Amino acid sequence: MKWPHPHTLLPRVHNWIHLHPRRTYAFVGLGLVVAASLIATILLLQPAPEPPVVVTPTVKKKPKPAPVFYSPLTGLKVNDEAATKQAVTAIMIENSPDARPQSGVKAAGIVFEAVAEGGITRFLTLHQEDKPQLIGPVRSLRMYYVDWLAPYQASVAHIGGSAAALAEVRNGNYRDIDQFFNAPYYWRATDRYAPHNVYTSFEKLDALNQAKGYTESSFEGFARIDGKPSSTPNATSIDLNFSSALYNTHYDYDTASNTYLRSIGGAPSEDRESGRIMPSVVVAMKVDMTRVLEDGYRESIVTTGSGPAVIFQNGIVTEATWQKDSRAAPLRFIGADGKPISLVRGQTWIGAVPNGSGSVAWR
Repeated sequence: MKWPHPHTLLPRVHNWIHLHPRRTYAFVGLGLVVAASLIATILLLQPAPEPPVVVTPTVKKKPKPAPVFYSPLTGLKVNDEAATKQAVTAIMIENSPDARPQSGVKAAGIVFEAVAEGGITRFLTLHQEDKPQLIGPVRSLRMYYVDWLAPYQASVAHIGGSAAALAEVRNGNYRDIDQFFNAPYYWRATDRYAPHNVYTSFEKLDALNQAKGYTESSFEGFARIDGKPSSTPNATSIDLNFSSALYNTHYDYDTASNTYLRSIGGAPSEDRESGRIMPSVVVAMKVDMTRVLEDGYRESIVTTGSGPAVIFQNGIVTEATWQKDSRAAPLRFIGADGKPISLVRGQTWIGAVPNGSGSVAWR
């Protein structure tokens, strides 16, 4: 078949369109329909477009820090919340030369030291998270020690006591674990002679407290802070004089450990099992002390009200006021600004120095 030349084809097409306009429109319309159908078919056959990928930036959540728990007695970290509520136990510890070196004293959270009789000092040790397994020698109780332990909701381990002290702790308001009525939880050592040889342990005391239902203590402790040695210490040598050379105590500040190396009677003050006693805080309370007649003559110390105090921590001395509103009220140390002074975490040693016969000095 012979195709017409393009120059002759176009006039023919033009004439045909002129002669047959309706057919032309029909063909054009058909062509448009066919084209539209082809386009629609192509579009339908095309794969559906994938939705756009939205990239969400990953925000890493910081893990919540594990809770930290502190002993209300010492301010030191403890393992869990239960440890902050466990029972406090107070123990009367002898301090005559025949009782030295004592056991379990270095572990105590707070130690009160005061004259018990004839110028001889005696300790009241308070324990919560610490659990020494040899404690003693245990001795008798005095009324002013009851006043100091009362705010701690503490069990009190002792062997008898003065008439006033026993009347108070046996009145039903205290957790009395006197050796007189709980002998199986104490024993007499064979390497010392009576009355300087009664000992106990926290294996036994915990069992005794558990048996009596003394499992938790709720109390207001001292406000505590982290310790940091001062770059300009002003009290590195301290003397607390209670009565005589055998019972007067001395402390040397140790910058490296930020503690106070304790001496008594001119010799290092030691725990028989744990070595040198080194409290983080030393406090001297000036107190009024008189003799009273109970079951014989006894020392009596005024523990309520207020009086001068001197606090040694971080190598620094701070003069303050001790304050105790009632037997059950907590002991506080108040600064010049009228606010309680925070004490460095760790063992706190509190000496009740008699006004008149005792003294406190430092340099």
